[in-house]
Amino acid sequence: MVAQNEISRGERHVDTVLLAHGTPPQEVEVLVVGAGPSGLATALELNRQKVDVAVIDAATSFRLVRAGAMGHSARTVEFFQQWRVEDRIRRGWTFPPEWNLGTTFRTSLIGHDLTRSGTPSGRPGFTGRAENPYSLAESLRRPQTALQQAFLDQLAELDVPVAGGWRLLSLLESTSGDASDPGARDGVIATVEHVETGAVRRIRAKYVVGADGARSTVRTLAGIERDGAYATDRHFRFVVRTEGDYAGRDPFPSAVNVIVNGIHSGFLAALNETDWRVYAGPYPLEHTPTEDELLALARAAFGSDLALQVVDVTPYFKSTRLATTFRQGRVLLVGDAAHVRTPGGNLGEGFGDVFNLGWKLAAVLRGTGGEALLDSYDRERRPHNARVGASAKARADRTERNVDEARRLGFPADDDTSSEAEERRDRIREILAQGQRRDVGVYFDERYDDSPVIAYEADQVATETSWDPGVYEPGGRPGHRAPNGIIDPYGVTLYDRIGGDVALLVLSDDTSAVARFVEEARQRAIELEVIHLPDAGARELYGAPFVLVRPDHHVAWRGTDAAGAGAVLDRVYGRVAEHETLVTARVEAAATL
Repeated sequence: MVAQNEISRGERHVDTVLLAHGTPPQEVEVLVVGAGPSGLATALELNRQKVDVAVIDAATSFRLVRAGAMGHSARTVEFFQQWRVEDRIRRGWTFPPEWNLGTTFRTSLIGHDLTRSGTPSGRPGFTGRAENPYSLAESLRRPQTALQQAFLDQLAELDVPVAGGWRLLSLLESTSGDASDPGARDGVIATVEHVETGAVRRIRAKYVVGADGARSTVRTLAGIERDGAYATDRHFRFVVRTEGDYAGRDPFPSAVNVIVNGIHSGFLAALNETDWRVYAGPYPLEHTPTEDELLALARAAFGSDLALQVVDVTPYFKSTRLATTFRQGRVLLVGDAAHVRTPGGNLGEGFGDVFNLGWKLAAVLRGTGGEALLDSYDRERRPHNARVGASAKARADRTERNVDEARRLGFPADDDTSSEAEERRDRIREILAQGQRRDVGVYFDERYDDSPVIAYEADQVATETSWDPGVYEPGGRPGHRAPNGIIDPYGVTLYDRIGGDVALLVLSDDTSAVARFVEEARQRAIELEVIHLPDAGARELYGAPFVLVRPDHHVAWRGTDAAGAGAVLDRVYGRVAEHETLVTARVEAAATL
């Protein structure tokens, strides 16, 4: 495996992420198919939950210079922190930090600022950090293959097997008894083939997680269809390489830019000191742009006639395709295998899948969780991904309409500084800003409205505000992301304290409910974490003296006492039906005495 690469100014980057040429185990609790970011994240989360996990992928390496995802929200960084991999990612391959001026909005890299008057823009202060009232984490930009390298290095230290060069051929649900009895199922047999030697191997797993991308073999073998409209055109992200270190031309270029002019529309973002990601399209579905077309777009984005070469091209589509279910028996889907959509935070949604699924698989494997807990993965994540996908498509359509309107008005040349040109740029700024706002709801309002394992309040449906991609109001309603906070003078956060089982927040001096919840949890082998937060601000934010928070940071229940504590835990762990069946059996048995 390639060692983590520390980049300094002028140092050349490593070109390839290598997967180990190992042999996958014959038996494992969870087999993950796909060593992209979502697959490797699944392995990290399951290892955190003390689940025996292994990863396979048909590829043996990934090129670092590719036009994949780059921007990662503060919510995504919260996941990185839980997986103890944030520092590795921040040290990973990227552009020099002094190039980070925030995201600028310009006519070209050397052209005019298109930020509407009154909107914050430019370099952050020397002593300051980006203000985010919704998270203690800071967003970051790293190419997705830099994430893969960091994840692989972390997994290697944890001795989690990741085997490249193994292609999935078939999946067969195995049984230990009568095949007609669903309760007799005890696992999945995955048949895999080595891509070079042709050697065939059978892997027995309790569960299989498909993280193998939009053309998922796992999804196909599981017989899961997809819904959603197909795209009517296609776009491209591509990478160009400058001759020599770009810093030699401008010591402080802006590394992350949205460039809009008469030719180019989209990001111009540095991957390192020589390589930049650029956007192209829309094109008819059958059209593939030539290298000359791509270079013309790139030069329009830079605003100069640079010597460039195209080093990678990746197509993408502005449409939403959603698996009809994220779970089929013992097969589950995450990331692009489950959903593809218009770009914008897609990796973050995949990591959200992983964070939701990991603790549930662990609970079922150790016997504390029931089947309803795994069913809730689809019930929670699929509706959420559907509305995020619809929001991304609406935003992309709105942006295209605004760009078309601005182009009809006409972009002045960058070297035109006349009063007429400045007036037209002012009008263009207003046009491009129409309907645009921060997607804080997309990142933080990750609510689950219809889950079998959340104890909703009686009036919640009637009083719940509608989900809005541009709005987020922190709070402690069941199904919502639990607000984080620093809980001691040394910087320990609430999320730092939440482990593999639910946590009971005690938000007042009244501790009367603790003993009952602890005892009910002990009877169910649940390792309940009790966290005392007698802080008036926290109590007001959460809205109750007692709150149960799941390992994926979602509120499962809140209340004023411990009445029904056992029933609450049974619901949260998907054991309600099993509990009711047990009670019925006891009643029937008593009636025969």
